[in-house]
Amino acid sequence: MIRIGVDLGGTKIAACALSSDGSELVRRRVATPQGNYSQTLAAIEEIARSIESEVGTACSIGVGYPGSVSPRTGLHRNANSTCLNGHDLMGDLQQKLNREIRGANDANCLALSEAFDGAGATKRVVFAVIIGTGTGGGIVVDQKIIVGRNAIGGEWGHCPMPGTDRAERRARPCYCGQVGCIEQFLAGPALEAEYFRHENVHHDLQEIAGRAHAGVDPSAAAVIDLLCERLADALAVVVNTVDPDVIVLGGGVSNIDAIYERTPQLIAERIFSDQFETPIKAAKFGDASGVRGAARLWDSPR
Repeated sequence: MIRIGVDLGGTKIAACALSSDGSELVRRRVATPQGNYSQTLAAIEEIARSIESEVGTACSIGVGYPGSVSPRTGLHRNANSTCLNGHDLMGDLQQKLNREIRGANDANCLALSEAFDGAGATKRVVFAVIIGTGTGGGIVVDQKIIVGRNAIGGEWGHCPMPGTDRAERRARPCYCGQVGCIEQFLAGPALEAEYFRHENVHHDLQEIAGRAHAGVDPSAAAVIDLLCERLADALAVVVNTVDPDVIVLGGGVSNIDAIYERTPQLIAERIFSDQFETPIKAAKFGDASGVRGAARLWDSPR
């Protein structure tokens, strides 16, 4: 059966149809209706029906979303797209599309996609992170998402940043209501703010990385060094706790080459082991991993 995956992002809704062999048949992308829940539902319905019309058959549908579903209330929570919070997102989509819909956190979908046929293929335990405008994580074992009892499995981005003191964490409040989350130190906007503190000039993260690589900007180099140090601090906790077979990175920050050159040795210095052999890889499918993982929810053990 053809699988449709939908990736519900803060600025765009992406969707694709996968054949039984994992090849992409159709791809769609539309802007996310900002702050409007009912229009967001309508946009997902429209994009799914448009794909079904093109492929000429009814399809299974999986949705990757920010945040998670509360096991206590069944309602959505923790999404930085706050219009989703407090609603029965999956129930409302099932009613609109008149069928069962499977859903998972977007970082979990990234991990699942990469575990099936991406950078984590053939590996039992895959830990994947998205580091972009926000930061999240997901754990997949034997191609099954580890959701957890509280439905927060892999929510690495909202752990306290290791290596920081209470005062430093309090100075970085997070939208989730906590302070000092990893997201507030590692996400793109946090790193761009670090550069601004050095130079009082704004550059986006890719510009900063380019300037650092070219050796023309000591402040840019300092920010990239800080990124690698912080990422090693944060991932060392994962390695000591989960010890995954592979770590897969997605999101805009994952495009910085220095991460793959420097971070493994920094992690090796921080973990409770005499070796660090875990590969750190960029997501094979890049920005498409989330949508492919949403489609794969129908192929994953439950």
